[in-house]
Amino acid sequence: MDQLPLFPLAFHRPTTRDVADAVRAGGTAALTDARLRSDHARYQEVRCRSALNRVANMPFKWTLNPYRGCTHACHYCFARRYHAQFEMGAGDEFASVILVKVNLPAVLARELARPSWTRELVAVGTATDPYQPIEGEYRLTRQALERLAASGTPVGLVTKGPMVVRDTDVLQELSRRARCTVYLSVPHLNEDVWRRLEPGAAPPLQRLKAVERLAAAGIRAGVLMAPLLPGLTTSRSSIEETMRAAREHGAAFVGANVLRLDAGTREHFLRILAVEYPELVEGYERLFAGGSRTVPRDYARAVDGTVAEVRGMLDLRDRAAS
Repeated sequence: MDQLPLFPLAFHRPTTRDVADAVRAGGTAALTDARLRSDHARYQEVRCRSALNRVANMPFKWTLNPYRGCTHACHYCFARRYHAQFEMGAGDEFASVILVKVNLPAVLARELARPSWTRELVAVGTATDPYQPIEGEYRLTRQALERLAASGTPVGLVTKGPMVVRDTDVLQELSRRARCTVYLSVPHLNEDVWRRLEPGAAPPLQRLKAVERLAAAGIRAGVLMAPLLPGLTTSRSSIEETMRAAREHGAAFVGANVLRLDAGTREHFLRILAVEYPELVEGYERLFAGGSRTVPRDYARAVDGTVAEVRGMLDLRDRAAS
């Protein structure tokens, strides 16, 4: 008897649940339709049942993520743990197996047209970067922003991708019709840390240039120094250098927070740290002792104090994100 296809033709494309079932049964090798590209990542097109996801205990109620997994491959990324939802690992598979929600724009349009939709803030890019390189081909983020703009829905967008400037026209329309804030993640300007811990992301200065171009176009854009990495980017000199550069590039605000190591991300990051910065491993084991996800309060307060002091010195206090 011929073997049944992994995803029956009636599906056309699998859902994320189908993908999880397939991976659980046969590992990522079971994703026989995933397309291998020159960046050595495999891209599996999927159907989503919903585009907007309701969340709790956050400063926003709705999130939207056109992709899952990210080839920026930042080793500290908190979103690595979300790959477990698809039965995949938070390590290499997070950066090498990318799910592409090809029907997301159409699903989003239906959701925004519902009478019950009250145009609450939508956070874009909370579980994966909406402007990772594959967006250049699929343009799902742009299509989603077009629909959000047409509906008058406010947006907060987080990215490390300078490609965001491609969509300046849509972001301007969003700013006119509702509200739009773009958060460029620029935790530091240290090129050594960038090369070792953010191997697929654009150089920090390219991200700052994106802030500058968006600001010049009248879009509210700023910098998130997140996460600050103990022993690597938490020094006053590093924080001041990054905040000063953000101001010089027209950032409307600068926010910051210290590294958090949730399950999945923790194991991967500490493994990479042992290779790239072995001299820091013992210190990290003390800071995150007993499986703690966060640094001790006194340490966090000290870093926050430095950020606040530098913000005041550079007169960025009134420009902080609300």
